[in-house]
Amino acid sequence: MYATQEGTTRYIDRFPKYRDAAFYRTILGLEVSSLGIGTYLGSDDDAADQAYTEALIAAGEGGINLIDTAINYRNQRSERSVGAALRRLQRDEIVICTKAGFLAPGAVPGFLKPAHVVGKIHSMDADFLADQIDRSRANLGVDTIDVFYLHNPETELGFLSREEFDAALRPAFGRLEQLVGEHKIRWYGAATWDGFRKKGALSLPRMAALALEECGPQHHFRFIQLPFNLGMVEAFLPDSESDRPESVLEAASRLGIAVVASATLSQAQVLDHMPKAVAELLPGLTNAQRAIQFTRSTPGIAAALVGMGRREHVLENLGVAPVSPATREQYLRLYR
Repeated sequence: MYATQEGTTRYIDRFPKYRDAAFYRTILGLEVSSLGIGTYLGSDDDAADQAYTEALIAAGEGGINLIDTAINYRNQRSERSVGAALRRLQRDEIVICTKAGFLAPGAVPGFLKPAHVVGKIHSMDADFLADQIDRSRANLGVDTIDVFYLHNPETELGFLSREEFDAALRPAFGRLEQLVGEHKIRWYGAATWDGFRKKGALSLPRMAALALEECGPQHHFRFIQLPFNLGMVEAFLPDSESDRPESVLEAASRLGIAVVASATLSQAQVLDHMPKAVAELLPGLTNAQRAIQFTRSTPGIAAALVGMGRREHVLENLGVAPVSPATREQYLRLYR
């Protein structure tokens, strides 16, 4: 079932204080919370599964309707925890995002040939991705995944030439476009760590051009995910060495691609060094809430992800929901 705007409009109307404080944003027809719940960290055990399920239910019932996971997170257990939570929530009110690319124990199909695996850890083989999407749909208990990401595709640039990488990306995009037509996924994109931060890694304009060439102007390569927090602001800064000196966020806006930020709290590492200017701009919040507010106030970022493996984390982080983000003018002053 799709996460439809009709369904999510009913959802956001249940949280008028959050809605009126611009906590929700329209992304490619989806009304989503600008704070999302991530499911990366945690042990591979029943206790962590239960804690995640309770946190996910608390998020969905509390006003957060953006859930991010991946087939390899906790060896498929995170996806299954999301699936357990969805049985307690209304599917069409929740936006589900997952990823594939890394070889996950217990989820590697027998047909995958060594020639289609890069560095013994990663594959963008079209058949492999289709298999992973079917496994994720089963884990999640959904017919359609709202956003599917190629997981850290920049991993392959450590082993392939740029030409070989592009040659692998083309059929991957072609198959993902086909899966959109089959209603197995709604949108696709790339979730990265170094890809859009390090020089000489991924080029968003080039990836978008490949999607256009392979799939046509109505292609569904419309999402990217990248780390962005108080200590990692590269995506906001222009690339002065490029022929087109624009930031990744500016390029995404120009290309019609939504940007979701990961590592918003950087596993709490950013909280001990809260800049005075940020604290003054965002009074009355905890440092964790300030870090979230900083990221979700960044022009060009649609939503900020925070790993929340316990219900109490969700309740604390929801403290930003009734607080409007900083204005563009206020935000830009932080960089002067």
